[in-house]
Amino acid sequence: MALKEYNMQLEGLLSIFTADKSQLKVLLVRKTTDPYKGYWVLPGDMVKVDETIEDNISNIIYDKLGIKSLYVEQIHTYSTIDRNPDSRVVAVNYLGLIDPVTLLLKKEDREIEMEWFPINDLPKLGYDHLDIIEKTKTLLGSKLLNINYIKNLFPADFTLPEIEKVITSILNLNIDRRNFRKRLLKLNIIEETGEYEPSGNGRPAKLYRFKDDIKDINIY
Repeated sequence: MALKEYNMQLEGLLSIFTADKSQLKVLLVRKTTDPYKGYWVLPGDMVKVDETIEDNISNIIYDKLGIKSLYVEQIHTYSTIDRNPDSRVVAVNYLGLIDPVTLLLKKEDREIEMEWFPINDLPKLGYDHLDIIEKTKTLLGSKLLNINYIKNLFPADFTLPEIEKVITSILNLNIDRRNFRKRLLKLNIIEETGEYEPSGNGRPAKLYRFKDDIKDINIY
């Protein structure tokens, strides 16, 4: 049996999402080599023979992207035979969640060009990364019913309209605004910070944060 029948590469991919100004955004990097030179793709790298997939993902997060703290979990494997035109590559995709406060990308210190894009306004993507992002977004919708996943996007200093817009857009829910806010308050999982967000129109909005010790519950 020919050994070449078993030759393939493994890559780690990261679908990292954040909530910025009431929008869900995903982190992309610009590819500088063929194939798909100039296209935007998910952050990723090939797994070396002397590292695990977990080590690979950690290296992408800390060394390649320069992110200091990130919630991450493995969610899906992609093994379509022709997903990479150069060679046989199997991808393991990880979901990452980060909040705008923790997110401090120093672009001038990075060797790669990276940018946050609104999930509904993506640039031209290489490989099968559009499909991966869409599948990950769908999965994220079910996970964001759980309050501890939401906390990874909104750890502190958010307004009720802000969190409502992000959650309802991801879940594709048509929720009455007042009922949504009453639901969050009734669950006793958020508290006022005592601060307000300046607003050019009308009264400043109260800022909230999640309580430290809350149960692992779904909001719906």
